[in-house]
Amino acid sequence: MYYSIPKIEYYRPKTLSEALEILAKVEDSKVIAGGTDLLVDMKTSRVRARVLVDINSVAELRGIEDGGEFIRIGAATKLQEILESRIVSEHLPLLKAAVKSMGSWQIRNLATVGGNLCTASPAADTAPPLLAYDAELVIAGLSGLRVVPISKFFTGYRKTTVNRGEILKEVLIRKSGWTGWSYEKLGRRGGFTLSVVAAAVLARVSSSVVEDVRIALNSVAPTPIRAYRAEELLRGRRIGKELVEEAARVVASEVSPIDDVRSTSWYRREMSYRLALETLSRALGVE
Repeated sequence: MYYSIPKIEYYRPKTLSEALEILAKVEDSKVIAGGTDLLVDMKTSRVRARVLVDINSVAELRGIEDGGEFIRIGAATKLQEILESRIVSEHLPLLKAAVKSMGSWQIRNLATVGGNLCTASPAADTAPPLLAYDAELVIAGLSGLRVVPISKFFTGYRKTTVNRGEILKEVLIRKSGWTGWSYEKLGRRGGFTLSVVAAAVLARVSSSVVEDVRIALNSVAPTPIRAYRAEELLRGRRIGKELVEEAARVVASEVSPIDDVRSTSWYRREMSYRLALETLSRALGVE
């Protein structure tokens, strides 16, 4: 059920330091970038705020840069910018595939990568590829910057390590030589849909042996997750159909889904197995 949003104060700072000062001074203040999640949450009273701090004019929070060792993506970068980026296409195809599955063109021109992460929905679609890439998140506060591995960013259902008065500044992704990748998303319809389950896989194979692999999923636990036990099972092993099937079964044992309006826990667990089987087979080159 939707409610009217109460009267709010609105600020549009030009610098990161100005935005942080406002957030530190004013209680019940929230950062807004695209607003595709926040405004819906405010209308349903899931989130209450009397002050909105619009960060779209803060240049330090925008853009995609190749820094040599790392790719930097500003937290206020629009999803459509990520989809159209040559740097992302060249170095982060897994992220591009996930973003391509997200919403309509209109939504992607509003929504931001930082907003998708900070909302901390279990179904956040940028989370599985960024978990697979082992991204680092830079969080800014008046006391300075701190870097948090994305594996420690989500602390619970719709909770993150971003504290009051802080802003997610940017996402850092280290370049690495992956030989294969795969992404698959299952929703209730063909497009513009929330994930029922999504799986992202990165793999590095040499002489038919799995040197490294990363498996991440969303919508199957209170937060997006890495399937660490399945990864450990695969590392150092010679690839084959039986091994991939075993790893997919381990993935299904690592999830903790729930029943909700979009799916049942049984179906999510079964689809975790099916999507893991498909994405692992593709990333590892198993027929």
